[in-house]
Amino acid sequence: MKVHETRSHAHMSSDEQKKGNLRKHKAEGKLPEAEQSPKKAKSENESANGSGDAASEYKEFCKAVEENLSVDQIKEVLETNGQDCSAPEETLLAQCQDLLFYGALAECPLCGGTLICDNEKRFVCGGEISEWCSCVFSTKSPPRKDKPIKLPDSVLNSAISDLLKKHQDLKTRPKRELSSDKPFAGMMISLMGRLTRTHQYWKNKIEKCGGKVSNSVKGVTCLVVSPAERERGGSSKLVEAMYGEQGLPVVSEAWLMDSIEKQEAQPLEAYDVVSDLSVEGKGIPWDKQDPSEEAIESLSAELKMFGKRGVYKDTKLEDSGGKIFEKDGLLYNCAFSLCDLGKGRNEYCIMQLVTVPDSNLNMYFKRGKVGDDPNAEERLEEWEDEEEAIKEFARLFEEITGNEFEPWEREKKIQKKPHKFFPIDMDDGIDVRSGALGLRQLGVASAHCKLDSFVANFLKVLCGQEIYKYALMELGLDPPDLPMGMLTDIHLKRCEEVLLDFIEKLKTTKETGQKAEAMWADFSSRWFSLMHRTRPMRLHDFNELADHAASAFETVRDINTASRLIGDMRGDTLDDPLSDRYNKLGCKISVVEKESEDYKMIVKYLETTYEPVKVSDVAYSATVVNVFAVESKAIPSLDDIKKLPNKVLLWCGSRSSNLLRHIYKGFLPAVCSLPVPGYMFGRAIVCSDAAAEAARYGFTAVDRPEGFLVLAVASLGEEVKEFTSPPEDTETLEEKKVGVKGLGRKKTDESEHFLWRDDIKVPCGKLVPSEHKDSPLEYNEYAVYDPKQTSIRFLVEVKYEEKGTEIVDVEPE
Repeated sequence: MKVHETRSHAHMSSDEQKKGNLRKHKAEGKLPEAEQSPKKAKSENESANGSGDAASEYKEFCKAVEENLSVDQIKEVLETNGQDCSAPEETLLAQCQDLLFYGALAECPLCGGTLICDNEKRFVCGGEISEWCSCVFSTKSPPRKDKPIKLPDSVLNSAISDLLKKHQDLKTRPKRELSSDKPFAGMMISLMGRLTRTHQYWKNKIEKCGGKVSNSVKGVTCLVVSPAERERGGSSKLVEAMYGEQGLPVVSEAWLMDSIEKQEAQPLEAYDVVSDLSVEGKGIPWDKQDPSEEAIESLSAELKMFGKRGVYKDTKLEDSGGKIFEKDGLLYNCAFSLCDLGKGRNEYCIMQLVTVPDSNLNMYFKRGKVGDDPNAEERLEEWEDEEEAIKEFARLFEEITGNEFEPWEREKKIQKKPHKFFPIDMDDGIDVRSGALGLRQLGVASAHCKLDSFVANFLKVLCGQEIYKYALMELGLDPPDLPMGMLTDIHLKRCEEVLLDFIEKLKTTKETGQKAEAMWADFSSRWFSLMHRTRPMRLHDFNELADHAASAFETVRDINTASRLIGDMRGDTLDDPLSDRYNKLGCKISVVEKESEDYKMIVKYLETTYEPVKVSDVAYSATVVNVFAVESKAIPSLDDIKKLPNKVLLWCGSRSSNLLRHIYKGFLPAVCSLPVPGYMFGRAIVCSDAAAEAARYGFTAVDRPEGFLVLAVASLGEEVKEFTSPPEDTETLEEKKVGVKGLGRKKTDESEHFLWRDDIKVPCGKLVPSEHKDSPLEYNEYAVYDPKQTSIRFLVEVKYEEKGTEIVDVEPE
């Protein structure tokens, strides 16, 4: 076996060196002095009354325990009192000191796990809520066992036995409450450069908040610098911090300000100012960048693996004819995700066996934090023995997931294990972000297309990479390592089941406080392990659930449909691939003439029912660019829909990335029922009589002024139910397939309504206030539950422009 390249940190980390030293001193029965006496600022409120005397007494007590008990005795004390000893050895002393002075910690009230003190700031749990998520319990005043402390014989015979017995009395036991105003407790901070406040000011602030200030960078937690230091290259102090053995975090002054304001030390990575200047091109991880900067990097990034047969780009083996190894019906290519919000973990892993002509079998392995590519562990190995390579691949799969490879690959059987990765089930195809037309291909593809030029330009948008990259970037589902646009139906079904199960759980739960937070954290960890995200978050309410789970799922599902339809368009575009994809759509798309009555009707409908989309303080108007008429085999024809009762022409909002699926297969009902607009009527197809409502979905961003609105005819049926609040029972509505009208705070003026094509109502009228001032809906919404009751008739291309500005097209001289 030959190892071609490795990026797995050959040098031992500082933590590993510490552990090595601990092992060396362990034989002597004592902790090394540096580990015995962690220089942490003690809280002044660590007693029932918060007196300084109690804090001083605890300090002296800790010193006595540290000097007189060995590592073995410390472990014995913890085990005798039912405490977990599996924590890192360097924390055992602090655990033992706390136990002997304040009493044994009770079990975590959320999961029954072991509580530990986290850097003198709070007590946290080391257990798991589930196999997906570590426990999120946190408190400054932990529960204690209402029992005397048990002392083993070896401790009773020690020099401090009398001191320890004194604290066995429950009546005199003080209560420990960690201070809430010490965000820098236990930290050593170094300052450099001209900050907005003097160094003496910050020194006083830091010390008041529990920290200490050092003039050097040796042994400090971080270095705080002024922005000017980055521009001028910095002093030797900055260079030592960046390139020294420790590789210290270098942060802006804002870290100090925010930590003090929020009463808790903020993540150092979020305030990093120089890591993109360091050696080996090490950049700032995506999740630590400003979102606008990350968006630019995401849109320009190349997808590294397009699907189950995609050779990972970084291997460079595809250039040599490399292909994914296949044997006995198994493809040896796996991708994994791990999101544990309890531990703050968000990681990915790639494993591949790649065959290269005239070469041995290659095994590629990569593992790292999402968006932090330079620091990922990565290796490419060449194997002469094929069977041994297969065995090693299976061994790694089991190490990564805790499951066997073959049952997963053949039958998709797998059981999630705590702290282990879960497979992202890739399909055998090409992610649209790789297979669709690139920017350089768009012009040539439309120029060689035999379709009407307007239709060709429309197809060019739907078959281009940009709208799909943009959609996934907006959703944060855009890491370039995994093909979120080429997932199996099994994986998408698993995502849907996880979402629906959680919604059912929410309906019956009575949990509040930290138990409710734990429930949301568990779901969020599950969800973002399956829906791999750059910045996973702990969802908290129905609105976030709708935006970041339900809507995101629907978009990913539709993008996967687009990937399968578009396929591979990376080659020559002279053979008219746009016409080929148009034929696969099974539809007829034609331009509506601007002089026609239909076009004039649509423009009037939009202008009358539109209100500017607002982004911050800027409002955007919308103007019609083109209108396309649609006839699709997957959608009821106008003749079919006219046979149904109570027909209305309505607006439907859609991301551009979802349009191809709508045209190809028609509308799908919402994935779930939630008490928020868009989902409050259950698994329904929802439309509106206000173009303003649809424009909220069609509008993407200020740098993407184009969008599409859908006009569809919906048959509401013989019975229409009206609601001014979310219905309690949406399942009955779904079963009976009744028409629903949600009454908003604004309505269209009914005196201006008219009929189209004889009996199709067009609720085109000026938007006026309605009598339903307390409705959760701003505009009226209409819901139907059977896709056969809707028929897409028009796609309206609009351009959004900032109000008050005039766009002038200048012809080149």
